[in-house]
Amino acid sequence: MLPSPRLMIAPMMGWTTASYRHFIRLLSKHVQLYTEMCSVNALIYNVAQRHYLLKCHAGEQPLGLQLGGSDPKLLVLAAQYAQDYGHTQINLNIGCPSTRVQHACFGAVLFKQPEHVANCVSALRAAVSLPITIKTRIAVDDHDSYSHLVHFIRTVNEAGCQVFIIHARKAWLHGLNPKKNRTIPPLRYDWVYQIKRDFPDLQIVLNGGIDTVEQIQTHLQQVDAVMIGRAAWHHPYLIALAEHRLHGTVLPDRLEILNRYIPYLQEQHAQGKTLNYLLAPLFGLFHKKSGARQWRHHLGVMLQKTPHLLFSNNVAEQLVSIAQDHLTVP
Repeated sequence: MLPSPRLMIAPMMGWTTASYRHFIRLLSKHVQLYTEMCSVNALIYNVAQRHYLLKCHAGEQPLGLQLGGSDPKLLVLAAQYAQDYGHTQINLNIGCPSTRVQHACFGAVLFKQPEHVANCVSALRAAVSLPITIKTRIAVDDHDSYSHLVHFIRTVNEAGCQVFIIHARKAWLHGLNPKKNRTIPPLRYDWVYQIKRDFPDLQIVLNGGIDTVEQIQTHLQQVDAVMIGRAAWHHPYLIALAEHRLHGTVLPDRLEILNRYIPYLQEQHAQGKTLNYLLAPLFGLFHKKSGARQWRHHLGVMLQKTPHLLFSNNVAEQLVSIAQDHLTVP
């Protein structure tokens, strides 16, 4: 069983990048972070891509690698690379409904094949010392009964998986695109709560539709942990607020966070990372604060004017100046 962080950030393609993870770690020491979903093929057959996707800083830990794949041999090889790079867990994606992922025979389509998922978990546990966790939906297509969810959990648990992150929505593999699959199927928190009651010894994590500290606290009365998705991108300070409520930590000042992020920004830009990649996590820093719209506007203008220039002290000073001039902080 993993240590039990009560708050997690969902793996999100194009969003939970290394720069975002570094930024979030400035807001919370306790939150469990994950990489974007990485396909086993990208990790195994492209050495440069492997290094780019798996490289992580010690400050990001605990950091789990989310893997997309269904071939046990390939999953094992990718997991061994992840272990060598210092990741602290392997999370299998059994929830992504995209057509591309379906064609590659992984993601939500595997929810219909619990015995095969169990075989993958068994192979991984035999090959690496890292915990193996699952992120799944509550149902997929016509496999939409609570009894099937129970069968999936029990079958995969018997292979050695102790941690299940459950997105409390059904996934439709045809008729709904990934965006609509995140909003249209109704949330069934009661199913996830019941899974925890039926499997009290497992670590059950709830995901889906959570965007306030009050909701986090309510769900934590029923499950072991909560995973936040897009709300943590659009309103990253939510994570600091939740950390404060859950762990009694001192709330960091937003300007202080900005100033602490700038050295990393400078270092990474000097190594070739684009300003767009590095500034993207900052757009939501002042979410719901007076002047937040001006902050986002000025960041956008900055990216238009200086996307290829080296990040200089002048640009750093501009960021702090914009925040001080237009925002009410903390």
